[in-house]
Amino acid sequence: MKRIALIGMPNTGKSTFFNRLTGASAKIGNWPGITVELLSAKIMEGSEMVEIVDLPGIYNLHGFSEDEKVARHFIENADLDLLVVIGNASQMDRQLGLVLQLQELNLPMVLLLNMHDEAQQHGIKIDTDRLTSELGTPVTLMSAKYSQGIKQARELIRESLSKEKDSTAKEKDTFTDDVKLETKLDHLMSKCVNVPIELSGGLTDKLDKVLLHPWFGLPLFFLAILLMFEVVYTIGTPLQDGIAWLLNVILESQIAHVIDSFNPVVQSFLIEGIYNGVGTVLSFLPIIVMFFLCMAVVEDSGYLARAAFLMDAFMSKLGLDGRSFVMQLMGFGCNVPALMGTRVMRSRGLRLLTMMIIPFSLCSARLQVFVFLTTAIFSPQAAPLVLFTLYIASFGAAFLTAAIYRNRLPNSEPLLLELPPYRFPTWQQMLLHGWRETWYFIREASGYILLGVVLVWFLTHYPFDAVPASSETLAGKIADVFAPVFEPLGMDKLMTVVLIFGFVAKEIVLGAMAVIYAVDPDNLAGVVANTTTWIQAYSFMLFVLIYTPCLSTVAVLKQESKSWSFTAIAVAWPLFLAWLTSFVFYQAATYLFGS
Repeated sequence: MKRIALIGMPNTGKSTFFNRLTGASAKIGNWPGITVELLSAKIMEGSEMVEIVDLPGIYNLHGFSEDEKVARHFIENADLDLLVVIGNASQMDRQLGLVLQLQELNLPMVLLLNMHDEAQQHGIKIDTDRLTSELGTPVTLMSAKYSQGIKQARELIRESLSKEKDSTAKEKDTFTDDVKLETKLDHLMSKCVNVPIELSGGLTDKLDKVLLHPWFGLPLFFLAILLMFEVVYTIGTPLQDGIAWLLNVILESQIAHVIDSFNPVVQSFLIEGIYNGVGTVLSFLPIIVMFFLCMAVVEDSGYLARAAFLMDAFMSKLGLDGRSFVMQLMGFGCNVPALMGTRVMRSRGLRLLTMMIIPFSLCSARLQVFVFLTTAIFSPQAAPLVLFTLYIASFGAAFLTAAIYRNRLPNSEPLLLELPPYRFPTWQQMLLHGWRETWYFIREASGYILLGVVLVWFLTHYPFDAVPASSETLAGKIADVFAPVFEPLGMDKLMTVVLIFGFVAKEIVLGAMAVIYAVDPDNLAGVVANTTTWIQAYSFMLFVLIYTPCLSTVAVLKQESKSWSFTAIAVAWPLFLAWLTSFVFYQAATYLFGS
């Protein structure tokens, strides 16, 4: 089986081309450093199988960031049949420098100049025939976003693969010093690329005058996030109600009749345990999908890179930089890939400090819990605002953590951030983004959810002759032990059990609530609203937002930091901060507004 490696600078569309070529769903976005690990897929090219590997973006073959080391190590040690270099056609002066470095490896190579549509808009003209001749490497133009030139790119790859390695491994210029490389680069630019004297910034410059304004930029960003939550609620809530209704219809018309003759304990396990627990989680998937569709617009448009730029001055006072802010926003999908994304940072202090703040991100599992409680407890007008305050609280917890630990984890790495032009995502990109994140949530969380609801059901029903969820059950006994810790936070014994299981995976929290209250997804909100005050609900959400990350996140913290002591601090500190925050809020709110 032959192997191809895709390589190029960050934000050149490698992952977009990877998806076009393989039909896979690699994470794509409009900011540098989106590919955080090696992605591979196998496709048929003619009569043989070919493996395509998408490498992290690199600026320089001799760079020192974790991603650059990974890419360089793979190229130097893997048995490659072809190196496919993806370049940005509108930034030829930067792209060709990397191409010349890669030629020193003397590997079979093709150059695919992506984003040709943007180059044309800027009036940039590229003589691909002349460039092919000068480089001794096949070159073609394409736009992976709009599927333009993909067919020609595949043909070029197929032709290059059909050649024997020895026939392509002819002598090429080697560049032992920067002067020689710059000379060759200047020659290529003058002979093969025609760039207008003054490039028109167009829409990007006009938008940046407003969105990067030193006074209005940040308020506009947070206003955009608030509007995003309004859209998520407005469209997602009716869909959520529809799925909850459908699940209830299926239960009453199909499942209830099938298990009617079963033992009562078995019926309780199947309905109150598995069906209601898992069904409650599934009923909130429309809101999760809507959230990720909206985030696709924010991410893929290039707006997140601007947010990093706007936040850099503030973040630097906390020992972080703008990239830390972007990684925290990436954690809104899942903390795990966001933690892996810190590999683009060279300073160990900066990377560890960023890894400490990412778990405070309002991830999709937490979002599910918050959407449920805000919908159940608060009015439709207040719910988006309440969720927005939790969003702000996640940043507050992160910034406080950075301020406390910045001196213990010093950073000396300057921020070099590329602001890509605004690229509004296609409908296909948005749907792919939403589907990928939702499927990732289902795939990764399904095992935890099923195991969690089964364990919660057992704890709240054993011994089977006791009243479910009473103090005589195992759950009641566990809750009695932790009651002195959680009662000052306004949490009853059963919610205490939910929080304990939430440490395994936050995805379990909502399913556990359905099991504990023994109701279907359609009625859970009403039951919770009748038994929980808004002060208790908000205190509970603050604790869930801040406290110890799930086990998978803890495992990645250890893997990426390679330090047990750091991991222990990253687990213990959020737990303490969560308790303190919920305690202060609950006691203050109860004093001011009553119970």
